Amino acid sequence: MNQKARLLTTLCLVFALPLATTVTSLGQKKSKPKRTFYSVPVNSTMRVRLNQDLGSEKARIGDTFTSTLVDPIYSSGGVEVAPQGSIVTGTVTQVQRAQKKGQPATMDVSFVSLKLPNGYVRHINGSLTELTSSSGSTSDNEGTITAKKTSHRKAKFIGGGAAGGAVIGAIAGGGKGLAIGAGVGALAGGITGRIKKGSEVKVSSGTEFGVILNQPISLPRYAAQ
Repeated sequence: MNQKARLLTTLCLVFALPLATTVTSLGQKKSKPKRTFYSVPVNSTMRVRLNQDLGSEKARIGDTFTSTLVDPIYSSGGVEVAPQGSIVTGTVTQVQRAQKKGQPATMDVSFVSLKLPNGYVRHINGSLTELTSSSGSTSDNEGTITAKKTSHRKAKFIGGGAAGGAVIGAIAGGGKGLAIGAGVGALAGGITGRIKKGSEVKVSSGTEFGVILNQPISLPRYAAQ
């Protein structure tokens, strides 16, 4: 073997050895363990606190807003999947300004995502609901509220309540407000034709209400990063 051939052979060995080592290392690299997900059942209700003011005078369909989770969310098996402080994002789906003859304003909202403090984001399908015992809700040992009734899925913010704020309810026949949200305020008297104009919806920052899940969600056990 001449000198040029020996040099070429030496260079091939020098470059081939690290490459072989790298390939072997990749082949031996351990796969990450699969993440286990835990289910939060349909009809579970999250207690949240509004992060900014909402009102029918300025709100537009498609506007987004955020609320903060007051109590942790636990799976059906008692595993914490979302801690206090998680952010629930909502969107305005319908706005009706106050009308004459005492017709109050209404505002429909839905809830579309849950963001945990560690950055994990999960799409949700949630609706507005009350937090009072009149909803037929129960709280388990893990603190998750589950609604027994589903009739309040059409709940909306209604103009009225304490200091002209809002209630959570549904408009019944004849334009009368059905107040089901005592935590938000009580409807100030019956709505009659003697009132020239109904009240606008004014939901203040810090107001607490419920978000009921229309579909179950799956989340991993929460771990802070």
